[in-house]
Order: sequence, then C-alpha cells, then structure tokens
Amino acid sequence: MDRRSFLTKASLGGVAAAGAATLAAPAIAHDSPTVTWRVTSSFPKSLDTIYGAAEVMSKAVSDMTDGKFTLQVFPAGELVPGLEAADAVSQGTVEACHTVPYYYWGKDPVYALGAAVPFGLNARMMNAWFYHGGGIDMMNEFYATQNLIAFPAGNTGVQMAGWYRKEINSVADLQGLKMRIGGFAGKVIEKIGVVPQQIAGGDIYPSLEKGTIDAAEWVGPYDDEKLGFYKVAPYYYYPGWWEGGPAIATMINLAKWNELPPAYQAALRAACVVANTDMLSNYDWKNPTALKSLVANGAQLRPLPQDVLVAAFDAAEQTYAEVSATNETFKKIKESQDAFRRDAYLNAQIAEYNYDVFMMTQQQAGKL
Repeated sequence: MDRRSFLTKASLGGVAAAGAATLAAPAIAHDSPTVTWRVTSSFPKSLDTIYGAAEVMSKAVSDMTDGKFTLQVFPAGELVPGLEAADAVSQGTVEACHTVPYYYWGKDPVYALGAAVPFGLNARMMNAWFYHGGGIDMMNEFYATQNLIAFPAGNTGVQMAGWYRKEINSVADLQGLKMRIGGFAGKVIEKIGVVPQQIAGGDIYPSLEKGTIDAAEWVGPYDDEKLGFYKVAPYYYYPGWWEGGPAIATMINLAKWNELPPAYQAALRAACVVANTDMLSNYDWKNPTALKSLVANGAQLRPLPQDVLVAAFDAAEQTYAEVSATNETFKKIKESQDAFRRDAYLNAQIAEYNYDVFMMTQQQAGKL
C-alpha cells in the first residue's frame, strides 16, 4: 500500500479534522453494493473505551458510505473467544476483528511488534512509525503471510504496571510471582523470575480474588477501576514498561479485503484512523479522574524500583537478540522501530520533556 496515496484518498491532512471532514460528505454512489461485515472484538462491551473504538470505527464507515458498508461489532465471546479473534479472521470465520496483535505472539513474535513490546515506542511514536515510517506496510507484509491485512485502530497510551497483592521492593520480590500479563512481555518478564499467565480481561478479577494469580496488569486507571482490581490487590505500580504505546488493530481477512470496492477500502482505512485518534484521546480524558478515584478508594500507588526496571530492560534486549537470531522478519521490523526510538527520544528530551516537567512542577506547587 502506498502511504501517501492512502493519506490523500482519506483526506488526512490533520487526523481529527480529516475525520470530521470525511464523515461530513459521503462520496459513495447510490449504486454501490451493500456490504455487511461482522467484526469480533477481543474485549467485553463493558469496556467502553477499548471496545468502543470498534463502534466508533463502525459508525465512521457507515457515515462515509451512506450506510452501504456496515460493520456489526460483537463483544469477546459472542462469536469468538477474545484471544482467538485473529485466528477466526485468518480462517474466514468472520470478516474482521478488533484486537491487540501481541495476543498472537505465540504463533509468531512478529505479531507483537504491531502492538507493543517491552521498552518500545510510546503512543505518539507508534503513530509516527505507522503513518510516516512505513510501519503499516512493514506489518502488512507479514500479515499477508497470515491471510490478514491490518490497520491501527486505537491506542491506550502508556499503561500502568498493574495490581499486586504484596509490595515489590526489589527483583527478589518477583521470584515465582504469578502474574497475568499480555503478549510478548511474558517472554521477557519470566527472565526476571515472574511466572506469566495469559488470561482474558473478563477472567482477571476472579483469578486475582481467589489467589490463582498474585498480580495482574490490564490497561490503566479508567479500565482498571471498572474491573475493580483495587478491591483484591491494593498495590498499584507504574510504569508499565511493556506497554509504552500499545496499538490496537483492526485485522481483516485478506481475501475479503481484496473483494471490497476501492472506495470502501478507503473508507475503512480512514475509519481506523478516526478510531485510533478517538481511543487515545478518550483514555487521556478519563484516566486522570479515575486515578484520583482509585486512590480515594484505597489504591496505593507505587513506582517500580529502579533495579526492577533495569533488570527488565536488560532481559528485553537479550530476548530481542535471541528472537532476531532466528526470525528475519522480526529482526527487520524491530531494527526499524529501534532506529526511530533512538531519534525520537533524542528529540523528545529537548522540548516535550522540559515543557512537561516544568508544568508538572507548577501542578505540584498548586498553581494549575
């Protein structure tokens, strides 16, 4: 796919403005075919932020095609179990899904690079890499081997490091700790003593409550409050080093994608951009209020100890070297992300970091 052509067709000079402009004037001829697709989500309907992004995408597609192309969104488990969404799409059971690519890293670690890997890019950097660094095309070269094509359709921003039943004061406290943790991060965190557990969102609370697991990460304050984790695990740690900017994707069966009229393809690509922007801004708006509420209800905020972060970073780099030695596609994409990460953080520490730090000091001084 030619990125510039996509941006031109979707009229995306500025994402938010473009979304509104595109939605305002449907350009689909009345003799265009009527197409209805099913989209299976990996998330429960109760999580209005992450599940809701699929509904935002669905509405945008309908608006841009004058109702000719519709996406019916189904919550996890209604058509397909949440962690099997991409498999169902690849097999043609459903046309598309809204999911996190790293759920499928066990099939191939490359999937994780389409979402988030430990100490990877933050949300803004992921979007820059996707839209201007060739990331969408690089991932779709891989996805094509899985009978898929995918586009970014959401991001949570940097996540929290999760909820723990006991305090973590050093790497030693992680030894044997059973933790629900998503994606490729489990392969890294086990190197520093944690026993990773892959558990779907709706099953985390009862597992934590019963003591089947000792800790769990999900997303951040807004979703975590909804799921009630603070009631069964009081210690809330940050930052989620494995989730610097996790991208959610709309994955589409490649054969079904190729059957779509070009105008419908353009509408769906643009709708994914709308969903991508909407989800991140939605979390940015809701998380501050939720964090204050969690603390008021007894959540105890804790920073992860530096020795834990350093050990995790070193374990991540070791893991990437091991995987890259046997997986050329992973190596190629990871090197692309790493090259951008070096430059992006070089730039971010100049203006962004200093502006934010100054404003945070003003907030702490009670001036905001």
